[in-house]
Amino acid sequence: MFTPKTEIDCRIRKLQAELTDQGIDAALILQNTDLFYFAGTIQQSQLYVPAQGQPLLMVKRSLERAIAESPIETIVPINSPGQIPAILSQHGYKLPQTLGMELDVLPANAYLSFCRVFKSAKITDISHPIRLIRAIKSEYEIVLIRQAARCSEQLVSCVKDFLQEGISEIELSSKIEAVARRLGHQGIVRMRLWGAELFFGHLMSGASAAVPSYLSSPTGGMGISPVIAQGASHKLIARHEPILVDYAFACQGYISDLTRIFAIGDLPDELIKAHDAMLSVQNLIINAATPGMNAEELYDIAIRHVEKLGYAKNFMGAGKDHVRFIGHGVGLELDEYPFIAKGQMITLQKDMCIAFEPKLIFPGKGVVGIENTFLMNDSGLEQITTFDENIIIISPYAKPLPQPLP
Repeated sequence: MFTPKTEIDCRIRKLQAELTDQGIDAALILQNTDLFYFAGTIQQSQLYVPAQGQPLLMVKRSLERAIAESPIETIVPINSPGQIPAILSQHGYKLPQTLGMELDVLPANAYLSFCRVFKSAKITDISHPIRLIRAIKSEYEIVLIRQAARCSEQLVSCVKDFLQEGISEIELSSKIEAVARRLGHQGIVRMRLWGAELFFGHLMSGASAAVPSYLSSPTGGMGISPVIAQGASHKLIARHEPILVDYAFACQGYISDLTRIFAIGDLPDELIKAHDAMLSVQNLIINAATPGMNAEELYDIAIRHVEKLGYAKNFMGAGKDHVRFIGHGVGLELDEYPFIAKGQMITLQKDMCIAFEPKLIFPGKGVVGIENTFLMNDSGLEQITTFDENIIIISPYAKPLPQPLP
């Protein structure tokens, strides 16, 4: 499925309006996700967008695929960035005096190289305006996120078919992830933050789920080795412990984020009560969020409620490992604007898609909580992932113990 030309044209116009407002002559887009958003392709290329006029896509590899995939009208070959000034001149563009680039993700060596290419230009950061543009989803994008949400729900519904006492986290995750691929999961879950990476999501059980890690997430997990250091491990899943199933479903580029808690047999009352508390936090967020309020305001409302409930020490992390957010935008990346976080003054607007994830982490016991994907509409939040939010109990007698893998 290729991005319609009308969609790309609208995105380019929004970027050009930002360039004009900020007095920037042009933008040069290089990052894969932004390339896909503005050009409809991630082939190795540079997209030049002047403040006025038509964009120009310069492709190193693969030119044929870029031509097939992108609705950009002018697509030309390029061998190295040093050719850009000559190519611009050949196509009637003046060299920019100010050039916007994605300085939040551009490597330092690449930045220095482009400084040499555009010797007379001032290079400035255009990443924040790009992320604000991408935060407001079009009807086309919302349809794709809704499709991803339906896939998320199908995926979590299959957990009961594979979950049994004695199966390892990694084996259970492999079975669920195979279903995800059959449903159309693209495999890669893109994140913008430098050093952040995610493979499908997190599936962890009991104390393993409460192990902190480097990822900017309330949950970490042991993983299968220090080189991964997050997610499923070789731990065997036991009775009476919470099992966290937190997957980001990425379909045709667009992401839905969903978390549900499972258990084999009943859970201790304290964990059931804690899970119910997180459902109350989510309900408070749903009732409080409206277009026009800023992200920090919503965060503060949730924090005050958590403190009132007595769970502040375990909310979104434990000890020194708390994260200071309760939600994040979703779209082509898992960490899009807006962040519902401390110090975030971004205004919530209609057609933003946000995943809210109130969770409690209890070291030595596990994780409980919820995550759903929402769409901000004219009056507030519409929940677009609606699978059963209660702890899902699986009978310990439903299946025989699995045989260990060789």
